[in-house]
Amino acid sequence: MSDTQNENITSEAAEADSAGTDTAGTEAVGTDSAAGADSTEAADVSGPKVSDDSGDLESEDDDDSDDDEDEDDENPLEVEAEIAADYLEELLDIADLDGDIDTYIEGNRAHVSIVSQSETLVGADGQVLDALQELARLAVMTETGDRSRLMLDISGYRDRRRKQLIDLATDAVEEVKANSEPVALAPMNPFERKIVHDAVAAAGLTSASEGEEPKRRVVVQPSA
Repeated sequence: MSDTQNENITSEAAEADSAGTDTAGTEAVGTDSAAGADSTEAADVSGPKVSDDSGDLESEDDDDSDDDEDEDDENPLEVEAEIAADYLEELLDIADLDGDIDTYIEGNRAHVSIVSQSETLVGADGQVLDALQELARLAVMTETGDRSRLMLDISGYRDRRRKQLIDLATDAVEEVKANSEPVALAPMNPFERKIVHDAVAAAGLTSASEGEEPKRRVVVQPSA
């Protein structure tokens, strides 16, 4: 083989090596580009997850805020009645007594009513009823921190007693008008005295409470 042919072969081999190197470089660039694209896609995929979690947290905060607003909107008197009803229901269970409990709001007061066939819960002259009412008020005050004016009635005792007191006040008013002398009634609790005071005032006379608890009573006064 001539020297000229050897030079041509050597030149072709060098060009082939150069072309191969260029091709490898191109493939490497392509690989780097693909890797960059994959990295970009991975970043894009991971990004929205943070946003989604943040949205969930905001939603939870909104739910908590709504719950707080519902609690703030709850009527304090209804809360009193519910606390007292729960307390009295536990007492009935402990005493093994039956009774249906109802709650309602009247005259800016919470009321709890127990319907029971047992007179044990009322007691003589309503003494047990009054004691249960005080216990229920204490339960409310312990739970809320506020003094309670809750009223408790059992088997309609207070309604019946109200009618009796109005009749009693009416008789006392007639006696005072006839004799122009004050009339003292039997000792009563504050609730009963208020009923008598209201009845006397409606009849056009005045009345006052005298004495100390538990013997404090209403005295109906003649008109001046």
